[in-house]
Amino acid sequence: MNVIQTELPEVLIIEPKLFGDQRGFFLETYQSFRYAEHGIARPFVQDNMSRSSFGVLRGLHLQNPVTQGKLVTALRGKVLDVAVDVRVGSPNFGRHVAVELSEENRRQFWVPRGFAHGFVVLSETADFFYKCDDLYSPKDEVAIRWDDPAIGINWSLEKPSLSAKDAVAPLLADLQNLPVYGQV
Repeated sequence: MNVIQTELPEVLIIEPKLFGDQRGFFLETYQSFRYAEHGIARPFVQDNMSRSSFGVLRGLHLQNPVTQGKLVTALRGKVLDVAVDVRVGSPNFGRHVAVELSEENRRQFWVPRGFAHGFVVLSETADFFYKCDDLYSPKDEVAIRWDDPAIGINWSLEKPSLSAKDAVAPLLADLQNLPVYGQV
C-alpha cells in the first residue's frame, strides 16, 4: 500500500495495492499490522455504509468526548471527502484537508480522533464505507456548519442537499464541546 502524508500530519491518504487482470481485480482493504505501522493502531469496532445521491453533503461531524477515528472510502461513485482539525490548542486548529475518493482510485482516507469529517457526492450516487475505532454515541455527536467561512472548504457545489441537523449546525467558533489537542 502507498501512504500519502497530507498537510495535516495525522490525516493520511492510503492507496491499497490493486491486483487486476481480465477477470477483474483484488485488493486488500485492511490489514492491522500494515496500518499500525502508519499510526492507525486502535482496533476497529464498527463499520458503517451510506448511499447518497449527487449533491448530498454529510457533515461536518465528530464525537466528543467519546471520539472516533474513521477510515473511509467510496465503494461506488465519487465524493469529495474532508477532514478538519478541531482540537482546541492544535497548531492546525481550523485547517482542513480535502481528497477525492472514488471507485476508480480506490483511495482510503484516515480521519483521526479530534477531527471533524464530511463529504459531498460528486457522482450520480455514491456508496460510502466507514471503519470506526469507537462506537457511535449520539449523545456525543457534534456538528459544524458545512460552509463555515473560517474553515473555507471549497465543496464544488453552492447548494448541496443537507439534513435538517446539518442545515442549522453552528460555526466552529461558537462550539464549546470540542476535543483538546494532546488529549485524544
